[in-house]
Amino acid sequence: MKLSAHDFADQMNEVMPVILKRFVRMQAEELNKGQITPPQILILEFLNRKGPSKMTDIARFMGTSTAASTGIVNRLVKSGYVIRSFDENDRRIVKIKINPKGLDLAKKISFNRRNMLINIFGRISEQDRFDYLRILKKIKDNLIEEGDQG
Repeated sequence: MKLSAHDFADQMNEVMPVILKRFVRMQAEELNKGQITPPQILILEFLNRKGPSKMTDIARFMGTSTAASTGIVNRLVKSGYVIRSFDENDRRIVKIKINPKGLDLAKKISFNRRNMLINIFGRISEQDRFDYLRILKKIKDNLIEEGDQG
């Protein structure tokens, strides 16, 4: 069976909105309970993985300006999920660090997302899951490579 890149793109344009809408809806309950937005979740997960980070690193990860990321981080600070700390050697350098409340939320969201994925992907074969993950990893690597070149 042949599938041109154009036909593939057309079919993906039909499939992806449905998938994304369902994923967002499944996580919406958690988002609404904590009054937290998807960009805030991304930053919490980034800080959980990378540890204390400068605003420039957060902005680079988010693909936004430092000012835009600062606004998101300000809301996380106000909500009590992260704290600002100053570099011991250079007080001009501010680092953002996830605190225990933010860590608990990040873990809870990750746990809920994991269960959601188990529920969804538990309905397809192990081989299909393997193939899907293999392809997604290739896409991720290509996106990272493109980002490094741009």
